[in-house]
Amino acid sequence: MAKEETIERITEKKGKVVLDYTHYSGKDYYSDGKVEDELLQISEKYAPVEFQQVIEERADWPTLYHLSSARENIVRWLPITSHDKVLEVGAGCGAVTGALTALAGEVVSCDLSKKRSLINANRHSDAENLTIHVGNFTDIEEDLPNDFDYICLIGVFEYGASYIKSQDPYADFLKILMKHLKPDGRLIIAIENRIGLKYFAGCREDHLSRYFAGIEGYDNRDGVRTFSKDGLINIFKRAGIDGYQFYYPYPDYKFMHTLFSDKRLPRIGELKDNYRNFDMDRLELFSEKAAFDSFVKDGSFDRFSNSFLCVIGPDTLIDYARFSNDRARQYQIYTSIERIPVGKRQVRIIKKKALFKEGIQHILDMERYYEGLTARYEGGDLAINRCEVIKKDTVPEACFEYVGGVTLEELLDECLRHDDLDGFYALFDRYLEYVGYNEDERIADTDVVFSNILVDHDKWTLIDYEWTKESRFTLKETAFRAIYCYLLEDKSRQKINLDLIYDKIDLSHEAAALLKEDEATFQKKVTGKFRSMQELRDIIGKKILDPYPLINSMYGSGSDYRFRIYPAGPDNMFSEETAYDYEDAYDSENTAYVAVPISGNDRIIRLDPFENSCIVNITEADIDGNPYPVDDKKFLRVNGKRIGEKTFVFSTTDPNLEFVLEGLTRDENSLLNVKMEITKISPETAEIITKNIKRIF
Repeated sequence: MAKEETIERITEKKGKVVLDYTHYSGKDYYSDGKVEDELLQISEKYAPVEFQQVIEERADWPTLYHLSSARENIVRWLPITSHDKVLEVGAGCGAVTGALTALAGEVVSCDLSKKRSLINANRHSDAENLTIHVGNFTDIEEDLPNDFDYICLIGVFEYGASYIKSQDPYADFLKILMKHLKPDGRLIIAIENRIGLKYFAGCREDHLSRYFAGIEGYDNRDGVRTFSKDGLINIFKRAGIDGYQFYYPYPDYKFMHTLFSDKRLPRIGELKDNYRNFDMDRLELFSEKAAFDSFVKDGSFDRFSNSFLCVIGPDTLIDYARFSNDRARQYQIYTSIERIPVGKRQVRIIKKKALFKEGIQHILDMERYYEGLTARYEGGDLAINRCEVIKKDTVPEACFEYVGGVTLEELLDECLRHDDLDGFYALFDRYLEYVGYNEDERIADTDVVFSNILVDHDKWTLIDYEWTKESRFTLKETAFRAIYCYLLEDKSRQKINLDLIYDKIDLSHEAAALLKEDEATFQKKVTGKFRSMQELRDIIGKKILDPYPLINSMYGSGSDYRFRIYPAGPDNMFSEETAYDYEDAYDSENTAYVAVPISGNDRIIRLDPFENSCIVNITEADIDGNPYPVDDKKFLRVNGKRIGEKTFVFSTTDPNLEFVLEGLTRDENSLLNVKMEITKISPETAEIITKNIKRIF
């Protein structure tokens, strides 16, 4: 129980909020200086609904960090009800306090800084269920009751050694907090992962601004500590805690838009929003998307998630959450995957609800869209995921069946990874057949992108159709938008032949340009007048630095001139284990010649002539003197664009040419002879040529 009250409480009110200064020493022991003065003025002058405009006008990290409503996502998903009592430790300027007051019956916040607490009180002055205690937590803690349903440490646990002076401060911190929790209560911890992937990829440690500080284990001078997953589990054990769940906020807990769990881990291709360096310049040492995909594939994602959200206590029954914040208010929604009890088992269900009252109609429309699309596709091969809108406490929720399978996007990516272009085009043809069914009906989902279709053996299900329009939308428009979004998300997908895709949907390049303009108009309608998080990152102006040009400049331009040979294995796969460098391939800066030994069993030989964007012109190619059919696309496949019978442009830093040998005469001692001219060009020039081939050539 809390200590009996023996001293007179010192309080102040800001609107309906009570500020308690009983344990305040009269001095703020930490401050961001001038920034906090400016934030205090903003909180006094502007209402929270105006903060986004202020953020865009100021275009700086502190304003975004402290005032963005996206910060609230980290607690918005929790099953907190109006009957619950919440303790928030280290509330700061109130980045998540507003979400807690909107959910809970009572919120008690604590912070060491009076100035930050005033900012918090000003921005939530209408919250009559909020009390803010100012002072050192170890002093305040003695007066706190022991009946909290939730205790939240959002970006606070890493400072545990500053709060608690003991041999094991982090475990002791948890022991102290657990005393104030109801037996069935939950303790929430949001913290960076000490070995999060972004730190390996070139982001600085968030608190110390040093590269690799956490990965290297910190040093004795560092007063802050983040932890790996195993590190946190060990602390929980030392604190006597054995009931907990790990969640994985993405991109991180500060501006989370998606929350994964061990019951719903990310899929391959899902983690593609990695450039979130709002506060500091960063390096880009490798592709985080590709690295995440490899971790997802081998089951190690949970170790390298950029942040953790730990729930100590009972299961929340929520496996996944996603917030669509980068939209106009009438389109901002919250999507969750939840487990509901049905008899003795749990059944998964997907829920969508509006984040603001302006979005209620958007939710209500989804049931009508389901009925209309179901009628259109009756008798076809595309199933529509069942939707029912129910009202919970007068708030409508669109409830969907949970459907198994993998996304069509994953299947298409798998084809590209194995260079199975025939398989890719076959899947695309099925997409056209299934999605185009009853095309003349006056209802269509305009957002049938590949990630919105789940494939389970022969069953294809459209799982998300919130952008349905009750008018005709042609298959040409639908398919273009799907392929356009697909290519935009990942440059490695550009090995597909866009001309062939356009031929399949009878689309000219001129018409495609007009559809791109339509897409820009649609995106502006969805996002409204405010900027997305990516646009904010761009205007704040922190750089993403590529170290490789510097490395190349140190070693001279010759570092690009590496000619590598990849024989294909029995499964037509290429491997670094069997690849080798062809020494002295270049007889001048622009001319290379190779004579590659091949046998009667070799099916494909891949040549990687250069390590930068370039134009390649094949001047000679033969097998033992017999001309090789360079101009035949069946025999020569490239990950660039053909701009002539024997000339190709590559916008990638890894150009490759696959020489197919099947059907051509050769024996056990044959040689594939290839001579080519290589012209280095900038990535920008390569992109321009690639996108405007027909116009230029």
